[in-house]
Amino acid sequence: METAMDETEIAVIGAGPHGLGATERLRAAGREVCVIGDPMSFWHTMPQGLWMRSRRNGSSIGEVTGPLSMEGYTEDTQAVVERHLSLETFIEYGHWYQQRVAPDVIRRQVVHLERTDAGFQLTFNDGTHLRAGRVLVAAGIAEFTRRPAMLRDLPSDLASHVADHGDYEPFRGKSVAIIGAGQSALESAALMHEGGVDVEVLARQPQVHYLHGDGLIDGLGRFSPLFYAPTDVGPIGISRLVATPEVFRRFPRPIFDVIAARAIRPAGASWLKPRLPNVPITPGAVVKSAVPNQGKLDLELSDGTRRRVDHLLFATGYDVDIRRYPFLDKTLADQVRCADGYPILKRGLESSVPRLHFLGAPAARSYGPVMRFVAGSWFSSKAVAKTVAAQDRRTPRRAPRHQAVA
Repeated sequence: METAMDETEIAVIGAGPHGLGATERLRAAGREVCVIGDPMSFWHTMPQGLWMRSRRNGSSIGEVTGPLSMEGYTEDTQAVVERHLSLETFIEYGHWYQQRVAPDVIRRQVVHLERTDAGFQLTFNDGTHLRAGRVLVAAGIAEFTRRPAMLRDLPSDLASHVADHGDYEPFRGKSVAIIGAGQSALESAALMHEGGVDVEVLARQPQVHYLHGDGLIDGLGRFSPLFYAPTDVGPIGISRLVATPEVFRRFPRPIFDVIAARAIRPAGASWLKPRLPNVPITPGAVVKSAVPNQGKLDLELSDGTRRRVDHLLFATGYDVDIRRYPFLDKTLADQVRCADGYPILKRGLESSVPRLHFLGAPAARSYGPVMRFVAGSWFSSKAVAKTVAAQDRRTPRRAPRHQAVA
């Protein structure tokens, strides 16, 4: 029996900021694009009450200014958006953006992506297929949670990763130790404390850092754009370096790595500090052992002290490794040239497999730390569209079609 297989010029896997930004730019250039996924799905999994670390302009999708930017959203909806957005406001903005650029998003799950002679074939969870001449993987970081061996060895009711929780209410009245020193650890601690949790932060680093951007920008006044880019990634000076990925990617690797690490070192937003005076933060603390004991965990720290807690929460971030995308065919994954799990990308964020692109955090090793943030979509959407147009000038564009296959 023959079934119809749809075919498209470009398939975008992922309907978050990077996928939607690229879709908008490509469609504006006249390309046929199918975008697949649950819009803003990763952001919906985060705990209620979170705020965006970036300032509001740095949270714009696809462009820093214009009708689809954060400014365009506030003008269109009359929404009141503070200097820093609540997670709820950002999600509302994301859906507003999606309705304007991809109201036809395919809300299905890609379970398999493989390479074919003509391009790529996507298989959905309902068994249907889609052929595409080009694929943009903008599938986010949900698959990349960094789970240390200690976390993997403990029962889930006693230890978990911050990514496992969309609500901290179940911890009310309990004691929780959080491992980490970045925004995720510190904001989780603030939310838990405000929600009636006895919480302590255990930071491996000898010092917990807070960002100073807001204060410095206010002090610099009209001169602040000389030192701080609107992408809002990195401290003074470095912010400008990493805001131009096409230039920054040409830096020698040792310099690139040092600057990138400094731009995203673990730190909390300045507005978090006033919410944490009553939360114990222990720097230089490494959990040497965690032993279940009568429904609780006995912790031994590197300083010789001990804790007994109801739960150990790991705010240990994410490790990019595209092989962990469950839909990526193993043969195809092996064909993508990588370094430490990151695809090595050319112009237009194209991998070593022609017409296969990776957007968002997987592009950070090639194009710098800004790719880990929403603001990275400003560059990636334009870069992909430019590369597609350039390649089509060299190779005639084939019209999409529907084809019956066995």
